[in-house]
Amino acid sequence: MQDQENQASQNPEDVQQAAQAQQQAPQQPSQQQAPSESAANPSLEEQLSATEAKLAEMHDAFMRAKAEADNIRRRAQEDVAKAHKFAVESFAEALLPVKDSLEMALKVETPSVESLKEGVEMTLKQLTSAFERNKLLEVVPAAGDKLDPNRHQAVAMVPAEQEANTVVAVLQKGYTIADRLLRPAIVTAAQPK
Repeated sequence: MQDQENQASQNPEDVQQAAQAQQQAPQQPSQQQAPSESAANPSLEEQLSATEAKLAEMHDAFMRAKAEADNIRRRAQEDVAKAHKFAVESFAEALLPVKDSLEMALKVETPSVESLKEGVEMTLKQLTSAFERNKLLEVVPAAGDKLDPNRHQAVAMVPAEQEANTVVAVLQKGYTIADRLLRPAIVTAAQPK
């Protein structure tokens, strides 16, 4: 302590300069740290504005995605509605020639039996063709086929010289449309012995 007092008494200007240097020395690093801290850690206002900008951008992206999903759903609903509305269009188109043929047959003033039979056969071919194009297929089991309750409807059990629960006779054809049963074939089945 005495050394410090001796130094102070010897050069008062040197002491003042040293004191000022000591006061400035701690301030300089803190001033230097302040810009680096502000660069590394932005102020709360800057953080808030950056977060608000990100939020606005994400909200915009969300709203666009939601609108796109709504448009896709609406288009899909319209497509389904059109499919339901015009589902029978191709089938109806295929049946128009059959109707035309039947109308022409009725316009003949003095038809012969042979011409009527020929016209009916041609009309049946048109109708069969229309059914095939629209996947409407006949279910006609052969005699002796195993009775299939998913495709056949037995209306009677009759005594027969064949295995039980097999088809004896077909009373009415059945039909499937695109592998789905439209009407079962009406059959008689063999009784158990």
